[in-house]
Amino acid sequence: MTDQRPQYGEYATPDEQRRLAGHPPLDAAPVAATVIEQPAPAGPARSVAKPRPWDRIITVALLAYGLVNVVMTGLAYLDLPNVMNESMRILGVDGEFTNFAQGRLWGTTAAVLLVVGWAITAWLSLRRLRTGKLTWWVPLVGAAATMLIVSICIMVPMLGDPAFIAYVDGMAGR
Repeated sequence: MTDQRPQYGEYATPDEQRRLAGHPPLDAAPVAATVIEQPAPAGPARSVAKPRPWDRIITVALLAYGLVNVVMTGLAYLDLPNVMNESMRILGVDGEFTNFAQGRLWGTTAAVLLVVGWAITAWLSLRRLRTGKLTWWVPLVGAAATMLIVSICIMVPMLGDPAFIAYVDGMAGR
């Protein structure tokens, strides 16, 4: 035997069926759809990390220390012949630094590279701090990379100085 009872919605009018389904009635005027525009993301979606106050404090402290170091060292490198004389005295080199032309050129280059290295390091650090990424290591890596480049600039005039080369030759002969 078959079930003769009416099924769900069988006796409902089409308007009642539409209303129960959440649709407007058939004879209703169409409603203009309102579109809520959301701004398109400017770049890839950023995940907001937990704030780390200790990371911010360490990063800013390292950048401040680096700035003081850059200013003091950069000013000294602008008069590189005097720095070289003092270095040679500390090493026990007999004689004085005489490679003045290269000393001034490479000292100025080293001072400028110190400032540029610090500026790039500070920019990268602040960029990472704004995104909430771990940043304390950036000033350390920036300082190491900058000092490697600056050390090469300082070695050029020192290795071109006759008194220093004589000292190195004397050390190699021992």
